[in-house]
Amino acid sequence: MAQKLDGRVVFADLLRVFATLAVIVLHVNGSHMADVAVTSTSWAVFNLYSGLVRWCVPVFVMLSGMFLLDPKAGRSLPKLFFHNCLRIFLALLFWGAVYAMVDYAAAQGLASVTLRGFWNAVLGVLQGSSHYHLWFLYVILGLYLVTPILRAFCRGASKADFHYFFAFTFLWVSLLPFAFRIWPNATAVLRTWYYQFNVHLVLGYVGYYVAGYYLREYTISRLTEAIVYVLGVLGAVVTVWGTRVLSLRAGALVGDLYDHLSPNIVFFSVAVVVLFRYVLGVSDERSRRQRLAGVARLSFGIYLVHDLFIQLFAHLGITTLTFHPALSVPLLTAAVFLLSFALVWLIYHIPFLGRWLI
Repeated sequence: MAQKLDGRVVFADLLRVFATLAVIVLHVNGSHMADVAVTSTSWAVFNLYSGLVRWCVPVFVMLSGMFLLDPKAGRSLPKLFFHNCLRIFLALLFWGAVYAMVDYAAAQGLASVTLRGFWNAVLGVLQGSSHYHLWFLYVILGLYLVTPILRAFCRGASKADFHYFFAFTFLWVSLLPFAFRIWPNATAVLRTWYYQFNVHLVLGYVGYYVAGYYLREYTISRLTEAIVYVLGVLGAVVTVWGTRVLSLRAGALVGDLYDHLSPNIVFFSVAVVVLFRYVLGVSDERSRRQRLAGVARLSFGIYLVHDLFIQLFAHLGITTLTFHPALSVPLLTAAVFLLSFALVWLIYHIPFLGRWLI
């Protein structure tokens, strides 16, 4: 079992912090990637950073599955719906409206920021229109809604059941759709059968969600761990190198290998979780682990607010093109992370309200 401190899983806290940093790298890095030629060294650096952090979203899904799918956690349906789901839903409404108002203010001036405008922005979120990075909250809400069913599966499944589930999910969600995109003519008949089967249970991010529980609950062998690392490294190399080759041929970004469900990202993402689970430990010093847990608790809020600071820096004329991306991306990432942490810490300490918004 994973080591715990005050009821928290230490490796998961560390992984959550690094996944949050990776998301910021992804969004900082991507803000001007389309503004440089694919033949330039700047684009090569952008591609490197982008490719090496593509595991962040799948890892966030796996982190959710580690805890919400645990049958021993004793989470009742009322708690799932009126705590977990409600918290995500309220955060989506509030921050979706905030980002909409920021966009209004940037385009039309501060006079556009009104209560009526805020309410219209809330209605827009309810209709499925929200800021680009908040799409993830819709996904998490969907996974929460099927959690009772998946938790029952986890409660009764044997290791062999899990392995069949992962093999079928990988085939149906990752490998076949990837083949359809890369070789559309050669896979036409197979694609017809794929859609005729009409299987939906394993679609989307469900495989990652269940994998999070499995990787926390079960110990894998040293041989399996080594194979996972080899596949993970290959996945990272294919993501970076393959995207560069395909994009140079096309003369523009070809993002097929960036897809969160593509086989290379699946291997890469699972390898990251395994690496943190078995290798990247944390100091035994209790105070360090407590500080780590404190940052991890605010990671969801940092995810929500970080793009406000990316936009603020852009408004001030500070972007990844201000100087070479090799330096600008990590420096802007650090600045955005620290400012986001400070803002979220302040919001978190607002009595009652803070914990529902971040």
